[in-house]
Amino acid sequence: MTKTALRLTELSHGGGCGCKIAPAVLNEMLARMPAAKPFANLMVGTETADDAAVWRLNDQQALIATTDFFMPIVDDPFDFGRIAATNALSDVYAMGGTPIMALAIVGMPINVLPVETIGRILEGGASVCAEAGIPVAGGHSIDSPEPIYGLVALGLAHPDVIKRNRDARDGDALILGKPLGVGILGSAMKKGLLDAEGYAQMIATTTRLNTVGPTLAALPGVHALTDVTGFGLLGHLLELCRGAGLGATVTAGALPVMPAAIPFAKQGIGPGAIGRNLASCGDAVQFDAGVEAWQRSLTADAQTSGGLLVACDAGSVEQVLACFRAGGFVDAAVIGRMHAGPPRVQVDA
Repeated sequence: MTKTALRLTELSHGGGCGCKIAPAVLNEMLARMPAAKPFANLMVGTETADDAAVWRLNDQQALIATTDFFMPIVDDPFDFGRIAATNALSDVYAMGGTPIMALAIVGMPINVLPVETIGRILEGGASVCAEAGIPVAGGHSIDSPEPIYGLVALGLAHPDVIKRNRDARDGDALILGKPLGVGILGSAMKKGLLDAEGYAQMIATTTRLNTVGPTLAALPGVHALTDVTGFGLLGHLLELCRGAGLGATVTAGALPVMPAAIPFAKQGIGPGAIGRNLASCGDAVQFDAGVEAWQRSLTADAQTSGGLLVACDAGSVEQVLACFRAGGFVDAAVIGRMHAGPPRVQVDA
């Protein structure tokens, strides 16, 4: 890993999507916002906690707009830039769109970090945008006490393939595209416990673009898409449940997990966001007695640049899994189902 005068993670109080404000606090903040006026072309706004805003341009095109930024989850500046950019572009893919352009969001402690280090962060982000086939066409920077990096991401999709949280249906299978454990591995790294293999697993998943999103969205049997990030699997699944007015059941033993994260989870190592996420879920999540404590932690672990979560009809499961695997997402797995009932999540062993 590239050496810097200071460890990037030492300069911030949180890292990656674990920096997110807890869902319960965020909901309280948003409740104070004035109701938005109706706009005929606003296809997706703030109503159902979707991944991005969507504006209908015409009968063939919808503009997807999103922004995401955070403080370092790793110490290598190039890897930090790559992870942050991959995470930001994921929201476009999660709506079923294809990115077209990005703007950089940069906040750096100029008197603390060498210019070369900051440059490597920007290079990392630009390398991911190049992989996605888009330019970093501008942005904004400030002198900040903590390092912050991310993107404004813009994308396009046909209006008919936009996937909203509210569109999940009773009986849909739930399929997760990437393994869990990012926040747990990040915490282990900060404690000096993560070896090279564990770090490689974390970087491999957090820098894999969710480019399969548009392909999945075009499948008639796919009803809803989101990505699993800072609120953990449970938090983002609850957004699907609340949007669609349905319940969900998840099987803990079916969850894909990065192998390196399991021993740390069993030791109770993980980000503070796990506790915040579980508290925010409250009574909306119930765990079967057979679900072990470490598995509960994994369901609420804050994922940075996590996987796509798909709700699809039972007849499309093999097609969805084939799409994931063709895109290199070899850990994609069926983890549960949507069903009629109040918007709650039951986690079975």
